[in-house]
Amino acid sequence: MPPSRPERPLTIGKVLAALREEFPEVSISKIRFLEGEGLVEPQRTPSGYRTYTGADVARLQYVLRAQRDRFWPLKVIRESLDALDRGLEAAPEDDARPRPPEPQHDPDVPDASSLEHGRDVRLTRAELATATGLHADLLTSLEGFGLLRPDGEGHYSGTDLQAAHAAAGLSAYGIEARHLRPFRTAADREVGLVEQAMSTRRPGGRAQEQAEVARLCLQLHAALVKGGLARP
Repeated sequence: MPPSRPERPLTIGKVLAALREEFPEVSISKIRFLEGEGLVEPQRTPSGYRTYTGADVARLQYVLRAQRDRFWPLKVIRESLDALDRGLEAAPEDDARPRPPEPQHDPDVPDASSLEHGRDVRLTRAELATATGLHADLLTSLEGFGLLRPDGEGHYSGTDLQAAHAAAGLSAYGIEARHLRPFRTAADREVGLVEQAMSTRRPGGRAQEQAEVARLCLQLHAALVKGGLARP
């Protein structure tokens, strides 16, 4: 696919023509007044001429509709524009302020139904090493730090397979098994929190509720990690 062409800047005359399709009474002085109020910030050419983008036109349309249809004062419009700039969503109601978006499902967090399943696979030590590329020494270290927990017959579960795969990937970045011990500690604490929540629940539907609590814990964990990485 060829690269898209950069958006051509618009002169104030072209902006005026675009706005007059819906707002026939608008004038250049009105646009400059709204600019003076900080509601739109056009770029300037080296010679001092104003240039606008399509986003600037949409912003001006929002301001003019808010004045015409909602009778909002400039203070309310400015607050609403600030909210939109911060990622809030425009409300469908004519007189409603922008509102926070609905939380979206994090694809990195499993759904509750997948957490209800038990040990769906049993792998030998050799099979686990083959599937993940783990060396015997690293596999032993992961067991020593409690990151892999074979059953009484020495078999590993599907979750062991996932943990081993992640550990193998992290080892390529110089992260050793001993560095991963906090994950075991945190996981055990989260499991304890789930069990505590379940201790007050009735037996019926307990498996589904336990899976949902676990999902929410994982959602919180993922959100905190992502939020920490996003901070400058």
